[in-house]
Amino acid sequence: MSSSTDKSHKSNKLTKSKERGALAPQRSPGRLRVAALLEAGAAVIAEKGYQAATMAEIAARAGAPIGSLYRFFPSKEVLADGLIQRFGERVDETFAKIEGQLPGLPMAGLVEAFLTLMDDLGGERLAMRALLEGYAECSVKREAFRKGMRRRIARMLTLRSPGLRPRTAANMAVMVLQNMKIVGVLRQELRGEALAGALGELREMTRVYLASRLEG
Repeated sequence: MSSSTDKSHKSNKLTKSKERGALAPQRSPGRLRVAALLEAGAAVIAEKGYQAATMAEIAARAGAPIGSLYRFFPSKEVLADGLIQRFGERVDETFAKIEGQLPGLPMAGLVEAFLTLMDDLGGERLAMRALLEGYAECSVKREAFRKGMRRRIARMLTLRSPGLRPRTAANMAVMVLQNMKIVGVLRQELRGEALAGALGELREMTRVYLASRLEG
């Protein structure tokens, strides 16, 4: 095989690898293996960032052969897409859980639910931040994810206060999401009593704001 033919063959193989999506196993052992691979991918990307993470390291973290990783996720891009999809599903589940508690949830409880929502997602939120910031092809998905978050928050605010106008709910959702993001910033910059004090002020500020808009 000539050099040019060999290069063309490799290029076609790479293109096909990128075109093929993740393999969705039907049996329980396969689904468990995929879950373990995604968990390992999230851990490595959270620690090292998307660009520095390698498929070999992800496979090693999962205790799986590299061939098994490529069988389910033919490229790192496909693995990233799988992580984004799973994170979105977990966010949906978390919002659904909070919505189920809304009827009897006091304002302080609603504030706590918003500000700790990402805590329930553990290390995956760190991986998601690394993905959305370090994966060049994620710019569109990053904006779609933010829009989805704002839409879910606006829905919760409207469920809490049915008379809320859609535009007002949308504007309020922007502010709530910003406060949710501030939690992560504070935890990066502060420790101990300083962190506890700042989070307390953020909770109170958010409570007063929501109470004035939803109960006023």
